[in-house]
Amino acid sequence: MSDTAPGRGAAQPSLLSKERTVAPPGFNRWLVPPAALAIHLCIGMAYGFSVFWLPLSKAIGIKEALKCGPEVGFFQQLFTTSCDWPIATLGWMYTLFFVFLGLSAAIWGGWLEHAGPRKAGVIAALCWGGGMLFSALGIQQHQFWMMVLGSGIIGGIGLGLGYISPVSTLIKWFPDRRGMATGMAIMGFGGGAMIGSPLAAELMKHFATPTSVGVWETFVVMGLLYLVAMLLGAFGYRVPAHGWKPEGWTPPAPQATQKAMITHGHVHVKKIWGIPQFWLVWMVLTMNVSAGIGVIGMASPMLQEVFGGSLIGVPAKFGELDKAQLTAIAGVAAGFAALLSLFNIAGRFFWASLSDALGRKLTYTVFFILGGLLYFSIPASAAAGNKLLFVGAFCIILSMYGGGFATVPAYLADLFGTQMVGAIHGRLLTAWATAGIIGPVVVNYMREYQLGLGLPRDQVYNQTMYILVGMLVVGLICNLLVRPVNPKYFMSDAELAQEKRLARERDQEESRHEQGTHTFHRSSTAVVVLAWLAVGLPLAWGVYRTFLSAAKFFH
Repeated sequence: MSDTAPGRGAAQPSLLSKERTVAPPGFNRWLVPPAALAIHLCIGMAYGFSVFWLPLSKAIGIKEALKCGPEVGFFQQLFTTSCDWPIATLGWMYTLFFVFLGLSAAIWGGWLEHAGPRKAGVIAALCWGGGMLFSALGIQQHQFWMMVLGSGIIGGIGLGLGYISPVSTLIKWFPDRRGMATGMAIMGFGGGAMIGSPLAAELMKHFATPTSVGVWETFVVMGLLYLVAMLLGAFGYRVPAHGWKPEGWTPPAPQATQKAMITHGHVHVKKIWGIPQFWLVWMVLTMNVSAGIGVIGMASPMLQEVFGGSLIGVPAKFGELDKAQLTAIAGVAAGFAALLSLFNIAGRFFWASLSDALGRKLTYTVFFILGGLLYFSIPASAAAGNKLLFVGAFCIILSMYGGGFATVPAYLADLFGTQMVGAIHGRLLTAWATAGIIGPVVVNYMREYQLGLGLPRDQVYNQTMYILVGMLVVGLICNLLVRPVNPKYFMSDAELAQEKRLARERDQEESRHEQGTHTFHRSSTAVVVLAWLAVGLPLAWGVYRTFLSAAKFFH
């Protein structure tokens, strides 16, 4: 008897099985994006973990850091309880997050397609929320290895599974708006720190005592909150029955899809490493993200060093400012960083949605040409002291950095089909891990090199900008080389049928018959509104808090 059509008396599928997530007739597809947002808004706090570094660097000393001696190397810091962890050591957590995000997405992407988004979402919740709880114990015991294992490794695996869990599902629910659908979810990853960072700051202030900086208690509260929110998101996932399509939507004719480079075939993930288009898109994402990550790391110090005292109305260069003035311009720069984060999150939705109209290839062409012109303009606007052009260029660049992440799942679906797009997206995220190394290394090395040559601080970034332009030119060339995938790589009808069996996908009528759900039950509008409020209100609060920070820049 087929495992896709169990007969009477067969064991009931488990609560986490893909069969139990098949949507009943009348299910409203707009309930799926809030479920994806619930998970992405939680794991997006990975971007905001730096809010913990300063208090953690004083976890023992409380008021002042109790510094380790020169004999205490990185390995000893994993186990020491006699001195505080340096911020440079804590910063390795950030690297671990994105290395394990890329690795876990690449390794388990294929499993996710067969197991379904609910099971992946539950495991992601247990890894991310549970990892924070284990880290809390490590912080309380002052054992850095526990924090590395809990949040860095286990949490990083949760990041990867949580990040890719909704991609394939959303694309199948929104065949008419692929870019917008993935943009909504991946917007949440960009917005997670907007909620998490101010929440963590408030909680640490609440829990701080003369003997504790309040971090481990904050980890407990946030770990439990994330666990609950992500589990609710995971159980909110539904997959469309095979053969479902939006009401009133007619798939475009083959001629139209060929023009937009949208395939009707499906590529198996096991073949993806050998397909030229995959590596071209891999380079496209690597170059776009390398340039963007480099800018994120340098934007705040660059603003301070280029404009110096003019940020607070003082006619002096950065090196001529006293401590109080340096503190004042750091506050302005923090507002600039908040402004960039707003453009990062808005760009994820805006550009991904726009790509539905422009096509994915043209959207990335815009990223590279417009981005290259903006990077090229920054040294000139800095030399002219034109803050408006300087800030405007960075804001648009950051919107395209976020837009690149949000648009790429739809690009993959267009090229390689929707059947295994989640798994293919997982493999592509190795580009993110690569870019996370390339971008900061190039930017930081070039800055130190320019300073070593004796260049003034307000000019050390000029060469870096031109190098980033070069990266975007490489990305542009790779993007222009993308062509439709050779049909020889597509699964045959028999292979596709076998893959659908493994993925436990069934026709809508068959699904209804087996579940005994012949009744038509349309999702309540009130339920849809409540689901959106549940994710929209925290996101609105985070955006509001970020606006307050960004407002400092305009004072």
